[in-house]
Amino acid sequence: MDSYKTISEKKTGEGYITEKRSKFLAFAHHVDTTDDVKDLVAMYRKKYYDARHVCWAYMLGPEKKDFRANDDGEPSSTAGKPILGQINSRELTNILVVVIRYFGGVLLGTSGLIVAYREAASAAIDDAVIEERLVEDIITYTFTYPMMNDVMRIVKDMQPRIVSQTFDNTCEIRLAIRKSQSEALKAKLSKLSFE
Repeated sequence: MDSYKTISEKKTGEGYITEKRSKFLAFAHHVDTTDDVKDLVAMYRKKYYDARHVCWAYMLGPEKKDFRANDDGEPSSTAGKPILGQINSRELTNILVVVIRYFGGVLLGTSGLIVAYREAASAAIDDAVIEERLVEDIITYTFTYPMMNDVMRIVKDMQPRIVSQTFDNTCEIRLAIRKSQSEALKAKLSKLSFE
């Protein structure tokens, strides 16, 4: 598996629903680390300090093994789990969805809460821009200047993304390539070293 779906960093998805006078504000963000998650959750807690609940869920990594859901005081599994469910149902990763609830004075019950958090999360994800990305390996290759043409021919053939390059007496190129093609690229480059 060398691709995954996430949302764009360029746009925060936003959703808003009301249920029996309770207001649910939802935000979907692209995240790459748990530190990103902590920073964003802290920012929302500060910004909406007067809200009753700031519930959230995230999913990280192409393998989707790093995830968490938080009910923030709502009855167990009525907030974080439905938010995470929306992330999973769309097969997304590297995403954080935060749903802020302003209590409207009317209890919604567990099923009402689950539906409200699910719909709010869904609205935020619908508003975001979904992208497919490749799982890439980064390959660093060091070579002598006379080998330049041969290296660039391989780059032209295999079309990896050039991350950085330094051309001097000793040259270095860093290439990002789809995980499934990285072994073939490494093999071609290492063959050059022995010609």
